[in-house]
Amino acid sequence: MERKQASAFQAIRAIDYTAIFVRDMEAMRRFYENVLGFPLMRELSAGWIEYRVGSNTLALAKPGMIPNDVPTPKGSASLQLAFRVPPPDVDRCAAELAQHGIALVSPPTDRPFGHRTLFFRDPDGNLLEIYAEI
Repeated sequence: MERKQASAFQAIRAIDYTAIFVRDMEAMRRFYENVLGFPLMRELSAGWIEYRVGSNTLALAKPGMIPNDVPTPKGSASLQLAFRVPPPDVDRCAAELAQHGIALVSPPTDRPFGHRTLFFRDPDGNLLEIYAEI
C-alpha cells in the first residue's frame, strides 16, 4: 500500500501579507494613511505601497503583476477586511470615521455571536469591519 505524502502546503504557518488591488491609488493611500492612520512601512513603487498593521503587512497594489489582471469593476468590493480592537474602541472608531465624513454601512452593533461590529467602505468600495470580542 502506497503511503500518501503530506502536502507541501502544510508548511504554511501564517499569511505574510494581504494585497488590495486598487482602482484609485491616490484616494486609497490618503484613506489608509490619513483616516485609518496605518504607518507606511515602505513604498516599492508608485504601484505598490505597504503598511504595517499589527504584525501583518497590508499592501495597496495596482493590478498588473499577472498580465491579464484587470481592475475590479466599479461598484464591486474586492475583499472584506476585519480589524480587531478592544471593545470601547469600536465606538471611538465610528466617531473618528464620522469626523472624516466616512459613511457607515452598519453602525456599532452587538451581535449574538459575541462581537461588537462596525462596517464601512474604503474609497474603492471594499468592505471594512472594526470589531471587538464582547
